[in-house]
Parts: sequence; structure tokens; C-alpha cells
Amino acid sequence: MQQRRRNTADVGIAKNENESLAIAESLKLIKADNLINNNDIVVISPNWVQLKDPSTGDIVGPNSFREVVQFAKKNNPKRVVVAAGSAGQNTLEVMRAAGFEKIINEEQVEFVDLNHGPFTRIELNHNRPSATNLNKIYDEMTFLISFSQLKMHEVATLTASIKNIAMGWPPTEEHGHPKKNLGAHDDIHGFIRAMAEKIKIDLSIVSANPAMVGTGPHNGIARHTGIVISGTDPVAVDTIAARFLGFKVDAIRYLWDLKNMNIGVGEVEQMNICGMELVAAEKAFSKSVYGEEFSVD
Repeated sequence: MQQRRRNTADVGIAKNENESLAIAESLKLIKADNLINNNDIVVISPNWVQLKDPSTGDIVGPNSFREVVQFAKKNNPKRVVVAAGSAGQNTLEVMRAAGFEKIINEEQVEFVDLNHGPFTRIELNHNRPSATNLNKIYDEMTFLISFSQLKMHEVATLTASIKNIAMGWPPTEEHGHPKKNLGAHDDIHGFIRAMAEKIKIDLSIVSANPAMVGTGPHNGIARHTGIVISGTDPVAVDTIAARFLGFKVDAIRYLWDLKNMNIGVGEVEQMNICGMELVAAEKAFSKSVYGEEFSVD
């Protein structure tokens, strides 16, 4: 696995009812402006799993998506590429119906449908599948941004930055809809871990505005919390996201494995958390979602 751009577990937690402002604030907290340079090929992978209104928490929202695109463009990188691969529907249909195509055109960035080639092939530290095709942008990118809503997931426990990439990048040309044909869902935690070993995420942005709770990834309840987590270590970011839902890192196997493989930081004490204090953020999240305050510890 290649090194991330910043090999520290910097995490920013911001709260603002305006999701775009919360994203900007969380990025400022971790001093993200200096992460991207003018030689970079930046890839943004938003969660566009299927055609649902962003108010459901199923996919990211168009205004916040524009905020992330504009952030990626700030330092004039060589290319900015939006790369997504819907598991449930045609990616282009999701992109157009939800208003993302208009933003891509207005911001003059590229688009790649990850469900189609040309492909490169990677081997995976996993039994089934033991390899997968990935769009060739995998070989070209120098900086990857994962942008996802926080969701409970009925088998993966949660959707945050790591699962967004691990299940968004394998192409439906090979894995089918909803990407189950080759066995990725037979041991989904093992598959997510294996994909995270291969694909470095330089910047993770996880929005809980709204978050999907109750169940997921598609039929849960959307709750607006105003909270956004951004960070330079996807394991750290997803560990914080999991705590909002009431889980420690031990409860989510792929996070536990990645932590123990030293691919990321899963211990809160080893993270550089800026902005909201963790306990205060957990209480604010639970108050918005459940009507009562609680924290994991």
C-alpha cells in the first residue's frame, strides 16, 4: 500500500446546519489546504450508490458535492476527476437525476464511471474474489478523496469513507449489480479490508448531515445532526464515525483488522482531533438522532 499524503491521524469535527459550511470548517481544522499540489491528479469518489434523494441520507448532496469539488480545485492540480460507480443503478442516471452532472460541467472537472473500463487488474489479499479489475484511473491518481454520508449498514455495520471506496470502485461489468457476482458480499468485511490495503485514501470526508440510522444502507431513517468529520487517516475517521453510531473500533471487523495491520489509527488517544471534543460530538449526535445524549465511553 502506498503512503497517504499526510501520514498522521488528523481529524476535524465540525458542526454547522449548513452542510457545505461544516465541510469547509472540518477541512480548515486539519489544515487541508496544503494537502493538494499543482502536480496532482485528484480523484473525488462521492457515494452515489443509487438514485435516492439526498435528503434520505442515501447519497451525498449536490451543494456539498460542489464544496468538495471546489476544495479539490483550489491549488490548481493537473486534473480533478470525479469517479463513481453505482452498485444499484446506472451511474450516469444517478449523476444526472441528482444534479451532479450539472455541477461537474459547471466546475469543468472530469468524470469517470468506475463501473466501466479501460481497466487495470489488482490482486487482493482475500480468498473470494482474490483479484478485481479497477478503472485505470487507479494507476493515474495521486490523491484520493472519499466523500460519503454516514450510514448504518445491515452487513458492513457502517458506511463511511473506507466502505465507500471499497464497494464503489469494483466495476459492475465484472461484479454485477449489486456487485455480488464474484463473492464480494460473501465476506464483506474481509473484502473491504483487502480493498483498503490496496487503495490509499488521502482525505476522508464523512457527513452526518444527514446520517442514516436504524438500518441501512438504503431503508434507514435520515437524521440531521449538522456534524461532518474530515481527516487524513480513513481508519481514524471511520473509527470516530462508528462511535457516533455507538460502536467502538473492535465492533467492526474490517476497522479492527486495518488497525491491527497498522494501516491506520484506531485508538482515539493516538489521533489529533481538532474542533469539537469527541465526547461533546457524540452527545450532540445522539441528541439529534435519539433525543437523548450519550457517549461511547
